[in-house]
Amino acid sequence: MSRVEQFERIRRDARIEGLSVRALARRHKVHRRAVRQALASAIPPPRNAPDRESPAMGPWTDVITGWLKADLAVPRKQRHTARRVWQRLVAEHGAHVAESTVRPFVASVRKQLTNEAFRVAVPQTKAPGAEAEVDFGEFRAFLDGTETRCWMFVMRLSASGRAFHVAFTNEATEAFLEGHVRAFAHFGGIPASHIRYDNLKAAVVKVLLGREREHNPRFVTLRSHYGFDSFFCLPGAEGAHEKGGVEGDIGRFRRRHLVPVPAVADLDALNEIIAAGDVVDDDRHIDGRPLSVADCFAAERPYLQPLPDEPFEAVNDLGVRVDHKARICVRQSFYSVPACLAGRRLRVRLGATHFDVIADGRVVARHERSAHRKTETLVLDHYLEVLAFKPGALPGATALAQARAAGAFTAAHDAYWALARDRIGDAAGTRALIQVLLAHRVLPAAAIVSALEAAVAGGLVDAAAVVIEARGVAEERTAPVIPIGSLARYDRPAPGLGDYDALLEEATS
Repeated sequence: MSRVEQFERIRRDARIEGLSVRALARRHKVHRRAVRQALASAIPPPRNAPDRESPAMGPWTDVITGWLKADLAVPRKQRHTARRVWQRLVAEHGAHVAESTVRPFVASVRKQLTNEAFRVAVPQTKAPGAEAEVDFGEFRAFLDGTETRCWMFVMRLSASGRAFHVAFTNEATEAFLEGHVRAFAHFGGIPASHIRYDNLKAAVVKVLLGREREHNPRFVTLRSHYGFDSFFCLPGAEGAHEKGGVEGDIGRFRRRHLVPVPAVADLDALNEIIAAGDVVDDDRHIDGRPLSVADCFAAERPYLQPLPDEPFEAVNDLGVRVDHKARICVRQSFYSVPACLAGRRLRVRLGATHFDVIADGRVVARHERSAHRKTETLVLDHYLEVLAFKPGALPGATALAQARAAGAFTAAHDAYWALARDRIGDAAGTRALIQVLLAHRVLPAAAIVSALEAAVAGGLVDAAAVVIEARGVAEERTAPVIPIGSLARYDRPAPGLGDYDALLEEATS
C-alpha cells in the first residue's frame, strides 16, 4: 500500500468515525506524527534522506577527485576504473577502505565531471536556406545475389529537415563529389551560408588545431564551383552534437527504408528504392512542427542560392599502365582495354560509378566500377583481334565466360559457333565467329542475333553472309538480302592434299 493510500484511509477514518490521533495511530500502526501529517494534507511530504558521513573515504576524496580530473586529458582506454582507484589507494597510500565503498564515490565524482547537462540538446532555429549537413552512412544490400557493403551519401537541409540520399559502393572522393552534385540538383539550389562536415577523408587531408583543416584539392574545387563554405565539426565525441540532424536522419532512414536488407539487381535499382523513400519522407512531420517536410522545404526553397550554369565534373584523373593481359588496375580491381594498347600508359577519368579510359585524346573503354576489390571485368570485344590469331584461346577465355553470364554472348552465338566448327573445323569455325563478333561494333546486337538464328536454321556458316543479313535486318528490309537457306548448297568441304600425297607415295614406291 502506498503512502498516498494510507493517508487517504487515515483521513477517511478521522472524518467518518471522529477518532483521535492516538486511536488513528494505533489502528493504522503508524507514528502519531504521520497521522498529523495526513490530517494536514492529502499529499505525503517527501522523505528526507539523511546526509551520512563516510569516515573511511574522508581522507581520500580529494585524491580520487584529482585522479579523475586528470583522466579527462588522457585516452579513454587508459583512464581509471573504480577498481584501479581502489588498488592505488591501498598500494600507494595504505588506505583501509573497501572497494564497495570506493565505487559509489567514483561514480558520483565522474558524473559531476562529465557534466550531464552538457549532453542536453539545446533547441536550435536555423535560417531558411542557410546551411546543410553531410555525412556517409554504411549499410548492406544484396546486389545481384551478392551481399555488398554500401555507403549512403546524405545531405540534409538544416531548416526544413529535407534530406537527399543516394547509395554508392564506396565512400571515396568520387562518391563524395558525385553526392554533392546530385544533392544540389535534387534541391535545385545551394545553401547560402555553409555545409557542416565531420572529418571525412574525401574532404580533409589532415586535421590541424581547432577547426583548422588541410583540405582535399578536389573538395576545394567543388566549393569554389558551387560557392559555399564548409564548417568542420570537432573530432571525436566533442563534435558529435554539431551535426546531429544528419546523424539521426541516417539511422532513421536506414531503419525505415532499408529493413529488411534490400535485394536488387544492381546499384541503379537500389537507388530507385532510396529515391522512393525520399518521396515517402516528404509527407512525414518532424516532432514539434505542424507542417510536413515537403511544406517546410517549399518555404525554404526560395532562399537557396541558384545552381551554376555549368555542371561540375565529379571525377578524378588517374594515370594507369596496361599490362600484358590488356588490363588496367583501378582501385585494386582489373578492367580490360583494347589489346592493341598493351604496355602503354593511359589516362582514366574516374567517377563514382563509372570511369572512362582515354588514349590519344579519345575514349577507348568505359567500365562500371566494381563493387568488390580484386575482381576482373573483361570485355570480349577487346580481345577479338588477338583471338583471330589465337582461336584456340577463345573457349577458355575469361572474357567469354563473363560475356555469357552477362547475356551478351547468346545461345544463337553458341549454336552458330558449334555449326561452324563442325563444318569447317575448330580454327576456321572460331575465326568465322570472330568475324561476326567484330560486326557488333557497327551493328545492333538484336540484328546480329536474328541473322545468326537464320544462318543456323539454313545450315550456313559463311560469316560475310551473316553480316550482310544482319545489316539488312538493321535496315528493316522486308526480305533477306541473301537467301541464306539457298546458299547452303554452295558450301564445299575444306580442300585437302590427300590425293597429292597418294601420288607422291606411288612415285616413290
